[in-house]
Amino acid sequence: MNGGLNVFELIANSSYPVKGVLLILMIFSFMSWVIIIRKYGQTKAAMENAEGFEERFWSGGDLAQLFREVSHRGAEGGLETIFESGFREFARQRQRKTLDARGVIEGSERAMQVASTREIGVLERSLEFLANVGSISPYVGLFGTVWGIMGAFQGLGDMKDVTIAVVAPHISEALIATAMGLFAAIPAQWAYNRYATKVERIASRYDVFQEEFSSVLQRQIQSDDAA
Repeated sequence: MNGGLNVFELIANSSYPVKGVLLILMIFSFMSWVIIIRKYGQTKAAMENAEGFEERFWSGGDLAQLFREVSHRGAEGGLETIFESGFREFARQRQRKTLDARGVIEGSERAMQVASTREIGVLERSLEFLANVGSISPYVGLFGTVWGIMGAFQGLGDMKDVTIAVVAPHISEALIATAMGLFAAIPAQWAYNRYATKVERIASRYDVFQEEFSSVLQRQIQSDDAA
């Protein structure tokens, strides 16, 4: 103890239940960081995809040609998938010539909503795990601390002379579980809040695009009928 705090020594000297708690928390922390890194890439790609596709969409080109390009190479997800689903349903309904303009638009909107829900579901996947780690890890660590303190005092009960120098190492061994719980919880909770907000922004962007695309399709129907 006079040489400084040695975390590895504290872990090695802790009881088996405390070591089990530490192992669980380390697994939680590792899995959280895997999800955090993955979500960073997914949300970044979704935003870049949305910005790039919106620029192409509003460039004034032919929507049918844009649809053929996206279908030919395969949609990359995000707005491309929503656009492809909506335009595909729009073209299918127009070929049938049995529905009025309102029915065609509603069918296209339903197809886009289904595609949007799937895309948002992919982005939201594993966020619940981050929320759970952020909320329960401190309590798991606290359980390890309480267990360790109980064991420490039970062992100290047989000693005649108990000083702070004797008690301190045992208390430190127990408190390492609380520290590990916070180590796992803080990044997970921060990441959950950050990525949940990002997913909400992306979902709002998808909703706005669907409304704008529906308006474009409605104008196209009116133009075709007038011709």
